[in-house]
Amino acid sequence: MKFCITFLCLSLLSYAASSQVTDTVPTPIHYDTALRIKNLDPYITLHSDSVLNFQPEINKPANHYYWFLKNQPVGLKIDKQTGLIRFKADKSYFLSGKLKYDYEYKVLISVQNLDNPADHFDTSFILLFFNTEIIPSRLKATVAKVFTAEEGDTIRFAILCENGSFPIEQIQYFSNYALVSATPVTKCGDEFTWFIPYGFVKPEDRDKSRKINLTFIGNTRFQSSDTTDISILVKQSINFPMLVTEHIELQTEIQKYINDLKSSFRQVDKKIRKTKRSRTTFDLASASTALGGTIFSSLPNSSDKATGKILPSVGVALVPVKEAVAPNASYEQNTATLIRSAIKRLDYQLIENRLISDKDPDIVTKNKRLKDELNQAKIQLIDIPMPEENLNSEELDEYFNSPRVKKRYKIHKK
Repeated sequence: MKFCITFLCLSLLSYAASSQVTDTVPTPIHYDTALRIKNLDPYITLHSDSVLNFQPEINKPANHYYWFLKNQPVGLKIDKQTGLIRFKADKSYFLSGKLKYDYEYKVLISVQNLDNPADHFDTSFILLFFNTEIIPSRLKATVAKVFTAEEGDTIRFAILCENGSFPIEQIQYFSNYALVSATPVTKCGDEFTWFIPYGFVKPEDRDKSRKINLTFIGNTRFQSSDTTDISILVKQSINFPMLVTEHIELQTEIQKYINDLKSSFRQVDKKIRKTKRSRTTFDLASASTALGGTIFSSLPNSSDKATGKILPSVGVALVPVKEAVAPNASYEQNTATLIRSAIKRLDYQLIENRLISDKDPDIVTKNKRLKDELNQAKIQLIDIPMPEENLNSEELDEYFNSPRVKKRYKIHKK
């Protein structure tokens, strides 16, 4: 009896549960109708020489849509019907420069409904290529490893880079001598510029030359480096600008000294002429007195004859007076001749040692000749008094080259 009651209760409970389930209303399921790509990876990295085969999937039937790419790198293709993306990262793309390592290519991908233009989806992904093979970066200069230059030249060359896997970001240079470049060399493409000063090669340097060793070191961000060496053989050269200036100064100094000598010559020559006139006056007076005594001696008057006897003695007495008042100017004559000779010699040296150009190869010899000739003339005429007044050079030249003066100092043939 108890068993029947228990069975009846369980049956009622089971019927009630089944009735409750049957009466429950099922909840409707809402599907997303917005078009989207379900399996797109926003960041794709590829090794060189690898192959990419990627099939994007959308949340709608694929046979009603077509695919296309924008801004894709060289070699990346997509099947317009299925959307399959294919790419083979051939190393030739990188060697030719069409593709770059460690560069993020942003690729735009779009899917479009064939029947409904408004039904489309646009997105993008990043494609990056990497390479485990390290290509070293190299430094190179636009000049030969070894070349020759002279003092006064300007050295100018650029430091270029052949960038490999990691580009060179910083450049430093060292030298065995303290050199200062006109432009700093710190990065690829910078130009090394240096003016070689005169006097850089010292007298104690062998073969009158000095060797400069330049070392350029380029570093990447991972501190890998490359080095290039440049050797410059600097030879001693003539400092033409300085020597031309020295030559001009020597010419100016010699010309001034010539003008001073011409002024001294004029003073000495005038003194010689004055002495000559005085001596001529005494000689004429002495001769006139002697002649007058002869004339008076021939007269009949006794007093006149007495006068005639006295006058010759007076003429003889004038001779020592002449020597005392106007002595013979042989010293002055020699001095004037010496001054005139020095002036002529200096004028000749100025003409003979003039420069033919600003880079006359004999400029050193010519300067030495002018300097030696000037010093010799100053030593030879050290006792000649120099005039204190500043005289006109044209006036002095006119007096010095006058026909009368030339005639007095002209060498006469016997």
